[in-house]
Amino acid sequence: MALDGAFLHAIKKELEPLIGGRVEKIHQPSREEIIIAIRTRQGSSKLYISANSGSARVHVTAMPVDNPQTPPMFCMLLRKRLGSGKLIGIRQDGLERILNLDFECVNELGDIVTVTLACEIMGRCSNLVVIGADGKVIDSIKRVDEDMSRERLVLPGMRYTLPPRDDRLNFLEAEADEITAALGACGSVELSKALIRVFEGISPVLAREWTYFAGRGVHLEADTVSGDQLDRLLFIIKRTKEQLEQSACCFTTVSDRDGQLKDFSFIRLSQFGTLMYTKELPSASELLDYFYAERDRALRTKQRANDLFKLLVNLTERIQRRIMAQRDELAACADRDRYRLYGDLLSANLYRLKKGDSTAIVENFYEEDCPQVSIALDVRKTPSQNAQHYYSEYKKAATAEEKLTVQIERGEEELQYIDSVFDALTRAETENDIIQLRLELSQQGYVRGTSGKAKPPKALPPIEYKTSDGYTVLVGRNNRQNDQLTLKFAEKSDIWLHTQGLTGSHVIIVTDGAAPPDRTIEEAAVIAAFNSRGKGSNQVPVDYCLAKFVKKPAGAKPGKVIFTNYKTAFVTPDAELEKKLRV
Repeated sequence: MALDGAFLHAIKKELEPLIGGRVEKIHQPSREEIIIAIRTRQGSSKLYISANSGSARVHVTAMPVDNPQTPPMFCMLLRKRLGSGKLIGIRQDGLERILNLDFECVNELGDIVTVTLACEIMGRCSNLVVIGADGKVIDSIKRVDEDMSRERLVLPGMRYTLPPRDDRLNFLEAEADEITAALGACGSVELSKALIRVFEGISPVLAREWTYFAGRGVHLEADTVSGDQLDRLLFIIKRTKEQLEQSACCFTTVSDRDGQLKDFSFIRLSQFGTLMYTKELPSASELLDYFYAERDRALRTKQRANDLFKLLVNLTERIQRRIMAQRDELAACADRDRYRLYGDLLSANLYRLKKGDSTAIVENFYEEDCPQVSIALDVRKTPSQNAQHYYSEYKKAATAEEKLTVQIERGEEELQYIDSVFDALTRAETENDIIQLRLELSQQGYVRGTSGKAKPPKALPPIEYKTSDGYTVLVGRNNRQNDQLTLKFAEKSDIWLHTQGLTGSHVIIVTDGAAPPDRTIEEAAVIAAFNSRGKGSNQVPVDYCLAKFVKKPAGAKPGKVIFTNYKTAFVTPDAELEKKLRV
């Protein structure tokens, strides 16, 4: 994990100004999260501690968090033990992923005692343990019994013991010859893996960055690194040490081209080249706030929209099956002219036929050679009735073709609409966005309306951007907002943009009557491509025209428009540019 012992060391230095502060409030927003408000002379700070296996961390947070009305038992215990306590020390043993927070508190007898919070940041084994002055566990946010672990129990009343620890080097203290000898003993192992084996408290991303710097992108193995490569490796390790000790870290996040956050570190990352985007933040706490808030938001949004995703997938499959069956029926209608021909030939030869005949062999006078045609007859019907039967089959096929053509066209439009809602759902940023999409589907009859008289929350305004030339660009969040933005808000002189042949948001450049420069149109096209199904493509065609040339067909579904007098720009979606321009 990226939050390694070295990153925790940087967090420890950031938290040291809190020493001497007093505990004001303690909250437990969820089962594995604790927030402790600590007041110092500089003001109040919220210390966030998480023991969640996928996002364990400790740092100062500025993010607002909803608290339950009834505090959990562990929260009540912390309030009892730490209430009004004073933070007197922050300890880390080497580069272990455990941060110990020592509080000076008053117990039930009025005696001053020291209570320690051990924040264990260890992936799925992460925990928050309350330890008394006697070294025994008071309680923990996760109790570990014999069924969970045979090596280390964490239960109230038991003596607190540290997790098993390997004998590895601390790169903040190790000398160059120790490092060289330890790497040589690793044998023929990839250098980045050997570094993790040799040093405690370093993450894979940090080990790969050191390896990348040492080999300048060339694959290296531990037992063969020497000369200039070894010198560069020792240099980057020493520089990383100085950055940590001098609090001169460069807190960096890494995201892919779709804007999904992938990793972070306390040094500048060069190993990904142009494949990833990097962003620097001023502190470790701000980085963790940003990284996990973005990631958790996306996860929570996906979970809350899970039922809508399933509904839209089922609708898509159902409509596709229906269209396929209708196309098969339409293909069968292509033979309708043969029925009319049979009716004409039978009508012209009624004098030659009689009731009870099973086959009529007649000349096809519509063709030059008048070839003979064999026509199957119903023996129960007269020749005239057989002719009328074929005329009836012809009319039925002609009517079916007409109606099936309309039904298939409507089905394809419905499929395109469902696809547009699915695309908007994948880009939903807040619970409000999901509610608005659910409301749209309810109005279209795809889901049941919400029961009760409670009104849905007010829709959020369109997403706003500001181009490099100062023009405002607005983007619809869903189909209903797309219609409002394009047909009601936009002025005739504004510029409308939409991806060609791909579902996506309507985009409006607010021109105020002026002619925007090409750079603004290009940036708006990039925004349109990013807010569409073509987000992950290398090149996306984007149509644009004046808003006055955009119309809505009568009876069309939300978001469906037609437009004329347009031009097309080909752009590449750019997540970094999108973030930079977003207001």
